Amino acid sequence: MKMAAPTASKAASLGCNNKPPFPELDFRSGARVEELNKLIQEFTKHDQREYDDQRALEIHTAKDFIFSMLGMVQKLDQKLPVANEYLLLSGGVREGVVDLDLDELNIYARGTDYDMDFTLLVPALKLHDRNQPVTLDMRHSALCHSWLSLRLFDEGTISKWKDCCTIVDHINGATNYFFSPTKVADWFYDSISIVLSEIQKKPQRGMPKVEKVEKNGTIISIILGVGSSRMLYDIVPVVSFKGWPAVAQSWLMENHFWDGKITEEEVISGFYLVPACSYKGKKDNEWRLSFARSEVQLKKCISSSLMQAYQACKAIIIKLLSRPKAISPYHLRSMMLWACDRLPANYLAQEDYAAHFLLGLIDDLQHCLVNKMCPNYFIPQCNMLEHLSEETVMLQARKLSSVRSDPAEHLRTAIEHVKAANRLTLELQRRGSTTSIPSPQSDGGDPNQPDDRLAKKLQQLVTENPGKSISVFINPDDVTRPHFRIDDKFF
Repeated sequence: MKMAAPTASKAASLGCNNKPPFPELDFRSGARVEELNKLIQEFTKHDQREYDDQRALEIHTAKDFIFSMLGMVQKLDQKLPVANEYLLLSGGVREGVVDLDLDELNIYARGTDYDMDFTLLVPALKLHDRNQPVTLDMRHSALCHSWLSLRLFDEGTISKWKDCCTIVDHINGATNYFFSPTKVADWFYDSISIVLSEIQKKPQRGMPKVEKVEKNGTIISIILGVGSSRMLYDIVPVVSFKGWPAVAQSWLMENHFWDGKITEEEVISGFYLVPACSYKGKKDNEWRLSFARSEVQLKKCISSSLMQAYQACKAIIIKLLSRPKAISPYHLRSMMLWACDRLPANYLAQEDYAAHFLLGLIDDLQHCLVNKMCPNYFIPQCNMLEHLSEETVMLQARKLSSVRSDPAEHLRTAIEHVKAANRLTLELQRRGSTTSIPSPQSDGGDPNQPDDRLAKKLQQLVTENPGKSISVFINPDDVTRPHFRIDDKFF
C-alpha cells in the first residue's frame, strides 16, 4: 500500500525542513539581536571593574580622608549638624545619580582625569523629627522645586545660617530667612578650601594627594590620588528630610514594580532638597526635590539585564547628546523606572533580552524628545523637558535616530571608549608602580603595604550587601572612627 508524501507544512512540522532558523533581527536597523546582546555583554565586562585588595584599601583611604575633612569643616563654625548622616552613591553627578543640572560642570573624563567616581550628599540642615507628610513652600517655584524658610528651625539654627540666606521683609515687619543654595555652596567651598589648606600644612604618611578642588556651580568636585588610583568625589550640600513630601503623596497610591519586593517604609524613608533651580527659577532661593535615597532602594528591584542595557545606553547618550546639554543621564534613569512600572516583571527578568531593552530605552528617549515630555518618576505632573525649545529637542531626536539606525556601531564606539579609559588607568598605574615617587603630601613611607585585614573586611561588606543603602555617621571629636550603617545594620 502506497503512502502519500507529506505536504510541505507537514514536513516542516515533522522536522524534515533542514533550513536553519532565521536569526532574530531588529526591524528598524536590521541588526542581529544576538550580536547586540554580545556587544552589551562586552561593554559590561569592560565597564564593570573588579577590585583587588589594594584597590579596595585605596577606596577606603580616600573615603576616610573625605569624611575626616568634613568633620573638620563642622568644627570650623559648627554650621553642619554634629551627628550627620551622609549618602554615598557610586558614580559622579555627571553619571546621572542625582537630578542636578550638568550645564555648569567642568568636563572630567574617566581614564584621563579619574579612575573611579562617587557622589556624596552632605546635609547642611536636617529635619528629621516629623512623621507626617512634609509640606514645602512651593508658592514661588516650579513643580519639583521649593524655597526653604528657616522658620521651620529653631533660633540657634537661624543664627548659625542667616549669613547663607536671602532675607525677605514682610509688610507686618517680620523678617523671613530663606536658605540660599548658592550661598550655602559658596560657604561650603570656602570651608573645604580652608580645611584642605590646613591639612596640607601637616602631611601624614599615606595621606591622599589632593589633585584638584573645583566648585562646579553648587557642587564641589575633589579628585584625590591614592596609591595608583584617582578618585573623583562630587560633594553636594543638601537639606535632609525624614518622611515624604506632600506633593508626591499621590505617587504612593499607584501600583509600582517594586510592590511586594521591598516595603513602602524602605522607599519613603526620606528625601532631599538639592541645590538646583528650575529653568525660570531664582537661583539664590530655589532648591530641587531629590529622591536619591528612594532610588537606591528601587535599584535593588531592577534586573541585571535591564541595568546592563541602561549602562550601555547611558554611555552612548553621554557622548552623543552632550551638546547642547538638553538630555542628562538622569532623564534616562527616569524612563527606565517608568518602563519597570509599564512592563511585566517576568519579561524584564529575561537574561538574554538586554538588546531588546537597549532598543526600547532608545525608543523611549526619542519618544520623550519628539513629544517634549519626560515626567519625573516620583512627581509625574512635573515635565523635566518642558523648558526645552522645539529646535533643541528635534536636533537631539535626529541624533538619537542615527543611534537607532545602527545601534551595533554605536555600541562598538562605546566599548572602544571604555577600553581606552581602562588603558589610560593601567598605564598610569604602571608608571606609578615603576617610578615609586612618594606623594608630596606623604613622608615617603611604603604605600604598598596594605592592611590585609581591613581590605578583606571591606570586600566582605561589599559582597554581603549588594545594592544596599550605605550611610555614614561621623563624630567630629573622633573623625578617625566613622560608623557605617548598611540599611539598618551598624558597623
